[in-house]
Amino acid sequence: MEQRLSLITLGVTDLARSRAFYGRLGWRGQEVERTVFIQAGGIAVVLWARESLAEDAGVQARPAGGFGGIGLAHNVRERDEVDRVMAVAAEAGAVVTRPARETSYGGYAGYFADPDGHLWEIAWNPGFPIAADGTITVPDFGPPR
Repeated sequence: MEQRLSLITLGVTDLARSRAFYGRLGWRGQEVERTVFIQAGGIAVVLWARESLAEDAGVQARPAGGFGGIGLAHNVRERDEVDRVMAVAAEAGAVVTRPARETSYGGYAGYFADPDGHLWEIAWNPGFPIAADGTITVPDFGPPR
């Protein structure tokens, strides 16, 4: 399997509400057959009915809102941008789960949850520079420990 991620599909309870929320963040998507596709750099974020996603994957849908064991990260180029993005998210209806603060790795980050509880980290990490096209490169951390 190639080391690549193509799509991140978020199971949502109300497609219109989620599309509006991400629209307030400035993300634009296309709706096709009750599914919203949003280009996000070199990957796509997909909004799809929670029950449909569960059925497609062959699992039982669980209630939205609890911790699902995954966090999505949006890295920014400048420290001050973290606070700006967190403020936009809060104004869009996100729940700030952890206000931005200094991190153990020398960066600055905060978390918010979207209307279905999907966690987003907004982070400035000086060790992960962002290219002009928005991609990051994981640095060489040295020999395995």
